[in-house]
Amino acid sequence: MSEIKYAGFGIRFLASLLDTFFLALPVGIVIYFISGGEWFDFSQYQQNLQMAMAGNANALNSQPQTSFTWELIFEISVLVITVLFWKQFKGATPGKKIVNIKIVDAKTLEDISNKQAITRSLGYIPSTLLLGLGFLMIIFTKNKQSLHDMLANTVVIYT
Repeated sequence: MSEIKYAGFGIRFLASLLDTFFLALPVGIVIYFISGGEWFDFSQYQQNLQMAMAGNANALNSQPQTSFTWELIFEISVLVITVLFWKQFKGATPGKKIVNIKIVDAKTLEDISNKQAITRSLGYIPSTLLLGLGFLMIIFTKNKQSLHDMLANTVVIYT
């Protein structure tokens, strides 16, 4: 068996950006149109952007109203689609597939289970809420694990 090469922060960040573009953005567009524009007030975003571009420091004082229900539908949709991609592509989302990395069980290096997939997805919440430190742990841990990897007992490796 060849030596395992763990995926570091940079490549995982790139995969995440690609997933935002190829996965979350399309889902967001669909949810926005299904909501009939009720998910968030896009016109307020446009107004804030115009104010910021004009140099108005008060541009961020007025935040758009959002619908908690539609935000929840979006988040659950992305979660479900991500888990489905992990199952279909053997531990990879589109972004991970493009950069040739995948998620595997930390002990066996086999495909992750549904429980691990869900635990890992939900683990993004504390990874994010801790000021992103859960993601930065990748830089400092032996197997380049994030907090959500540790919670799910997974690692990300090159294919």
